[in-house]
Amino acid sequence: MTVRIGIIGAGNMGADHASTLQRFVSGASVTLLADVDGARAAGVAAELGCRSTDDAEALVRDADVDAVLIASHDATHPAFIRACVAAGKPVLCEKPLAPTLDGSAALVADLGADAALVSLGFMRRFDPGYTALRAAIAARTMGAPVLLHSTGRGVSSAPGSTSASSITNSAVHDLDIVPWLLGSPVVEVSWHAPRSATGDTTFQDPQLVLLRTADGVLSTVETFLNARYGYDVRCEVVGESGTASLAEPVRLVQDGALQRASGYAADWRPRFAEAYRLELQAWVDALTRGTASPLASAHDGLVASAVADAVITSMHRGGTTVPVEVPGTAR
Repeated sequence: MTVRIGIIGAGNMGADHASTLQRFVSGASVTLLADVDGARAAGVAAELGCRSTDDAEALVRDADVDAVLIASHDATHPAFIRACVAAGKPVLCEKPLAPTLDGSAALVADLGADAALVSLGFMRRFDPGYTALRAAIAARTMGAPVLLHSTGRGVSSAPGSTSASSITNSAVHDLDIVPWLLGSPVVEVSWHAPRSATGDTTFQDPQLVLLRTADGVLSTVETFLNARYGYDVRCEVVGESGTASLAEPVRLVQDGALQRASGYAADWRPRFAEAYRLELQAWVDALTRGTASPLASAHDGLVASAVADAVITSMHRGGTTVPVEVPGTAR
């Protein structure tokens, strides 16, 4: 069986997903690509040998589309998810579930039992380094964890980035992966910052967030979008009797002029290419078998949105500790 997939969004993320599905994921075929920029959609579709359209709603209804991958602008996610579910089609949506906590909560409430059709693209859950780190934590190879340090740095921020969007669009990956690694939900947060490295008083970069999970572990999350030197993701778990850390994947080391050097990726795509492939393969395999998706769920997206909302609240309150409250969850 081949799962025929339609992709909404032909930008960097959508085009990369389309190429990965077509070239590296068994049991999948990209049949239709949609983008508000019809020419851009047509260009990517020509490379893949599939059809294109500038009408995303038409893609959802198309009889040659079995499942949909959403990689369009954040603001479009809730409407497209609702359309896919109404059509009875499984959907994999890139994060976030919705741009705001209220939007995420309303969407999950509306979906009800149909939320099982929705998967969310927190791809770090499939990265070999993170899965090995989670297994080490579960096995207590370094004793019970007491601290966790998660770091995400980039070359430069996207145009229009703000202090809040750094949390909702970048740090949100850390806000999901930390409780996933520890197997314990985030219960309270606080936001902190040094002087801004951007020279822009309206955009704080870097930022530091403290997370406390229900198991008592304290985690730090550093987000530095304009670190300039390269795309760099780190994670270390400090246990009672040892530590465990991600080993940054390096494909090339060069020796010369009395130096040894390796390079950094310019953005997230090379670093997490294998995670994306594994995530997409797991999604397609579940669709083929008719089993539950092993990816992050709509509820996971709601939880991450609730943590991000608490961080932004702390940001506006001068770094005070703020409890995480997930809408629809009993206290």
